Amino acid sequence: MELWKHLLDLIDSFRSLLFVVIVFGAALRGMHWFLLKRNPDLSSEQKFPRQITMMGFVFLGLIICILVLPTSETFRDRLLALIGLLISGIIAFSSTTIVANFMAGILLRITKPFRTGDFVRIGEYFGRVSQHGLFDTELQTEFRELIALPNTYLISNPVTAVLNSGTIISTTLSLGFDIHHSQIEPLLIEAAEKSGLEEPFVHILEIGNYSISYRISGLLIEVKGLITARSNLAKHVLDTLHGNGIEIMSPTYMNQRPMGENKKVIPSAVAEASQETSSEAEQIAFDKADRAEQIENEKQKLTQDLQQMESSLKESSGEDKEQIKSKIERIRGRLKDMEHKQAELNQEDGSAESAPASNADKPRA
Repeated sequence: MELWKHLLDLIDSFRSLLFVVIVFGAALRGMHWFLLKRNPDLSSEQKFPRQITMMGFVFLGLIICILVLPTSETFRDRLLALIGLLISGIIAFSSTTIVANFMAGILLRITKPFRTGDFVRIGEYFGRVSQHGLFDTELQTEFRELIALPNTYLISNPVTAVLNSGTIISTTLSLGFDIHHSQIEPLLIEAAEKSGLEEPFVHILEIGNYSISYRISGLLIEVKGLITARSNLAKHVLDTLHGNGIEIMSPTYMNQRPMGENKKVIPSAVAEASQETSSEAEQIAFDKADRAEQIENEKQKLTQDLQQMESSLKESSGEDKEQIKSKIERIRGRLKDMEHKQAELNQEDGSAESAPASNADKPRA
C-alpha cells in the first residue's frame, strides 16, 4: 500500500513535466513541418531564418522543461548553469566545427561584404558568387568550376569584391631605355581607349637594370565582361605598340639571339584589324552565377513592388482596392515562381551547404 502511494506521488510530481514535454514536442514537430517540411524546395537563403527560429524554440523548450522539473530550486539553478556552460564551451571551441561556420554565416549576413553575382577574390580564389549558404559560400570560377568555401574561410581571409559601378582593369609590360616615356604613354592610353576602357592612365612602376615597367589602367563600367576586358586590353597594347614601330622584347631574348642593329621583332600581321574577343566567354564560364544574380535581382524588385502595393492598399477603397489586391496576388505568385527557380538552380550542381564537418575549414571544388 505504501509502495503504491509512493508511486502515485512520483507520477503526480512528474505530471507537469510530462505534459510540458508532450505539448512542446508536438508543437516543435508541427512548427518543423510548417516552416521547413511543408516547402522542400526552399533555398538556403529562405531556410536560414526558419532554422534560426526552430533553434530558438528548441532552447526555449529545454529551459521550460528544466524549470518544471520536480526538484529543488538549487538543483534547477545548477542545471541551467551547466547548460549555459556547455553552450559557452561549444562557442569557445568551435573554430573547426560546423558551429563556427554557422556563426560566420550570421556575421557575413550582418556585414554583407558581397551579394549574389558579384566578382570576389577570397585568398587565392577568384570567381562570381553563385550561392551564399548557411555554412559555406559557392563561387563559380572562370573555368566554370564550382568551389564551396566554408564561411570561416571567408571571415579569416580578406574578401575583395568588384563594385557593380565599375572596376579598374590594368596590364603591365616592360620596355627598353631607348624609348622615351612621353612616346609610350599616349600609345598605351590609345590602346586602353580602343579596348573600351574609360579614363585610362599610365604609371611607371619600376626602373629596372635592363628595362622600364609600365602599367596601363582604365575604368571598366560593365563588370560582367571582366575576363574578356583584360584580354582585350593586352591585345590592343600589343597591336598599338607594334603598329607604331615599338618592339616589346626582354633583355634575355636579345642576349640569346644576336640581331642586326635595325632589326625589330614585330609580327607580320600588324596591319590587320584587331578583332574583339567575344563576351560569350563570361556567359559560358559564369552561367550559374548569372542566373543566380538575375533571380536575386528579380526577387528584390518584386519584394519592393509588393511593399509599395501593400502600402497603397491601406489608403485605397472600392474598385481601386480590388485592383491592388489582384496585383498583390500576381506579385506573390511571381515571387513563388522565383523561389522555385532558385531552389532548382541550387539543386542542379549540389547545395553549397553540403560541406562535411570534418573538412569545415578546407575549401572544396
